[in-house]
Amino acid sequence: MPRPTAAQLAYGSCTVIFSTLAMLLLSQTSSSLGIVLITLSALALGLLVAMTVPLSKQAPSAAAPVVREQVPAQRETASVSAAPGRRVREHAER
Repeated sequence: MPRPTAAQLAYGSCTVIFSTLAMLLLSQTSSSLGIVLITLSALALGLLVAMTVPLSKQAPSAAAPVVREQVPAQRETASVSAAPGRRVREHAER
C-alpha cells in the first residue's frame, strides 16, 4: 500500500476537524455516546476524503523508451518480406 501524500494528509485532517466541529455544533449533543458517534463518523469521512484525493502522476521522462505493442494484424504484415521493388499491402484495420 503506498504511503499517503502531503495533500492526502492535509485534506483528510481538515475534513476530520471541520466535520467534527460542524456536526457537534449542529447536533448540540452533550452525551458521550453522541460525541463518540460524531467523532467516529468524522474520522471515517476524513479517511474517505484522503483516499479519494487524486494522486499526481509523474510525467514520463524523455530518456525512457516508449514501447509499443504490435496488434496481431501488424505482426502478420511486419513478418512478410516483399521482393525488391514491390510494395507489400498492409491489411486494413478492422
